[in-house]
Amino acid sequence: MVFGLSWLLINSEVPPQHKISNKLISANLYLPDTATGYYRATRFDWAGLIKSLEYKGHSFFGQWFENYSPKTHDAVIGPVESFGPLGFEEAKPGGRFIMIGIGALRRPSPGAYSPYSLYDIIDPGKWTVKTKKDRVEFVQELRDSTGYGYIYTKTVLLAKGKPKLTLHHNLKNTGTRAIETEVFNHNFPVIDNQLTGPEMRVIFPFNVKAEGRGWGTLAKTDGKEIVFLKAIEKRDQVYSAGLQALDNASLAYDIKVQNQKTGAGMRITSDQPLSKLVFWACTTTVCPEPYIKVKVAPGAEMKWDINYEFYTFSPVYTAP
Repeated sequence: MVFGLSWLLINSEVPPQHKISNKLISANLYLPDTATGYYRATRFDWAGLIKSLEYKGHSFFGQWFENYSPKTHDAVIGPVESFGPLGFEEAKPGGRFIMIGIGALRRPSPGAYSPYSLYDIIDPGKWTVKTKKDRVEFVQELRDSTGYGYIYTKTVLLAKGKPKLTLHHNLKNTGTRAIETEVFNHNFPVIDNQLTGPEMRVIFPFNVKAEGRGWGTLAKTDGKEIVFLKAIEKRDQVYSAGLQALDNASLAYDIKVQNQKTGAGMRITSDQPLSKLVFWACTTTVCPEPYIKVKVAPGAEMKWDINYEFYTFSPVYTAP
């Protein structure tokens, strides 16, 4: 009897998830849940966390962090997104502000907003999840006393007959206030569970320039590529607050991340223009972070797609 009760307790804490496939790609997604969801913190959108994705024997996402807690701000997996806060600056301590994909949160003090803080969730909205063999549709509905309201739909969809995954978004403004913010995708690729080092490449369609932490010592730009000069040690990081395109080129939302040792890569594109391109890497993951503008008037809606194309190639990296 004791064993049975213990099993029920452990089993009840297993995060809800759902597997999808299009016969080329197989993926496993975590589903949002206020009680047992894998991620219950307040930095990232709760919809669309991809626990694992495999194509032609290669893996593309996985746990990149060492210690896990559902309420740790970055305990997330896969191409997760984060919207800027709505109404934070005008909220008094104890007042409400909004994070799309999370809900209505409480501002605890006069201090500035920090994405690394854990805020109290006053209202998580209403989540509805619909699952099929090749897709998962996440819907969050929120109407708040601040005047903000929305129906946010994210569909994670595998293309028929192609090694392609799409994040399809629809944000409908059901409130009385305009929604104006930015959203970025942290991506968090973990290709074949390889650590970050010279075998990794990030490739753009433009010549790129970067400044910030670790540039010149851990990584550098080389024409259209970011290359790593050595293996990234534990607790080392590479960071740029804004990559720049050279030769008067525009920042194009077209990014490749490759593991040249195992011959696996992903191409990331969108139907929206980039507003900013941040870059961050640590010992376990290499993260281009594309930002786009979000502007939706009351009664209007905005739709956008982010596409992931997975591919293989002959390995070209040889260890020194």
